[in-house]
Amino acid sequence: MAEQKSLAQDLFEDIQRKVDEASKDGVGENEPKLVEEIESLCMNCHEQGITKLLLTKIPFFREIIIMSFDCPHCGFQNSEVQPAGQIQQQGHKYTFKVETTQDLQRQIVKSDTGVFRIEDLDLEIPPGRGQLTNAEGILSMVAEDLQQKQPEREEAIPGVYEQIEKVISTLKDMASGQNLPFIISLDDPAGNSWIEPSPQDGRGKYVRTDYNRTPEQNEALGLAPTAEPPNGVQMRPEYHPQHMYPQMPQDTTTLDQDQDQDEIVENQVYSFPATCPGCSKPCATNMKMVNIPHFKQVVLMSTVCDHCGYRSNEIKTGGEVPEKGRRITVSIEKSEDLSRDILKSETCAMTCPELELQVEPGTLGGRFTTIEGLLTQVRDDLHTSIFGDEDNAGGGDSMATAEKERWEQFFARVDQAIKGERKFHVTLEDPLASSYVQSFTAPDPDPQIQVEDYERTDKEEEALGLKDIKTEGYEQGDANPELTEEERARKFLDEVNRR
Repeated sequence: MAEQKSLAQDLFEDIQRKVDEASKDGVGENEPKLVEEIESLCMNCHEQGITKLLLTKIPFFREIIIMSFDCPHCGFQNSEVQPAGQIQQQGHKYTFKVETTQDLQRQIVKSDTGVFRIEDLDLEIPPGRGQLTNAEGILSMVAEDLQQKQPEREEAIPGVYEQIEKVISTLKDMASGQNLPFIISLDDPAGNSWIEPSPQDGRGKYVRTDYNRTPEQNEALGLAPTAEPPNGVQMRPEYHPQHMYPQMPQDTTTLDQDQDQDEIVENQVYSFPATCPGCSKPCATNMKMVNIPHFKQVVLMSTVCDHCGYRSNEIKTGGEVPEKGRRITVSIEKSEDLSRDILKSETCAMTCPELELQVEPGTLGGRFTTIEGLLTQVRDDLHTSIFGDEDNAGGGDSMATAEKERWEQFFARVDQAIKGERKFHVTLEDPLASSYVQSFTAPDPDPQIQVEDYERTDKEEEALGLKDIKTEGYEQGDANPELTEEERARKFLDEVNRR
């Protein structure tokens, strides 16, 4: 196994070396890409076939390896796509609403760890073979796969045959653009799957959510947890609870009599041991409580992993759940307004109509910074995702010219806003009312800030889990103790189907 892994690694490195050499020798953008061919065993007839490997970069995404196998003896063919990079520090979930026939052409990379779902049909493609396709192609592929066993189902189980025929017909209508709109999602714990974005995507159409993997997902990816250090290896002192800083005085007589030893002190940094969500190794999380004037207390949290370089900065707000959500709109009229402190919670959506910028809830997590800092972070993250690093500023040789111009115009508008050369509005919409913009005239009303409380929608309350909270009678256990186990199970299933 080790020899095979080394051979594969050497092969891919050799392809990359040849690509680099070809680039140095002046290979133009319109010339064919370098393809490596190797003999490999056909798993269908066990004869020798040909596997072709191509290392390339997908615009808006990253480097991938496209593999195509063809057996001249039995005609068996197979194609896959694999990420050329490593497992990402966080998992990614993309949700995309297909509204037009042009949306069906959005490029999709589904890695072997990604789960693709058609939400309207509650149909899921589990992790498996990696694919490089578009929305239309993956819908057509699902319809073809379901069609293969239909003759057998028609004879054996006619009822199931009829139900699947309806699904196949719906999938074909979706792929042809006759059944719109519908929602698809792609969830990849490894972070190597992707759905193509567009600068014209409105709010709620394209949502990317980054999340920390669970221990079970890390284990499935081969990132085994390391709860206990190996024998003979000493943990760094700050990873042990008894060495947490700031160290609480051991002599209770030195404490303020009105201060509890377990009380968290404002503006004091605490550190506690944690597990890195990227590599599952021990790391440290720093925490600090800050009191924001005219708002509330918030907790700043920062995690840094010395093993894999994972970094995370988040802000948590506390307090009770308010009865209404809050919408804050601030007018940026001069460069001084960019220095306003801004708190964007995890549940907050941000829009800037003049910049054609929408940031969905969950994106960027919780942030406490300035308006300039938040725009800069959004710009840098998007620019890296779309155009890559400085060495690949062109965004790849397959990016459409019109699409590239639209992105460049978008970044030009954001740059003007960051420099204070453009007036615009920032709107924060938070169903938990946990976001904040600094007022320059507090405690008096600021004429450039508008605050509006609004009623949460049923969808927002469902997403926040507020509909499942039981605040009365919870201490009495089951509200219907007279129901049998079967009746409770049936009631639960009815509730699930209703949702």
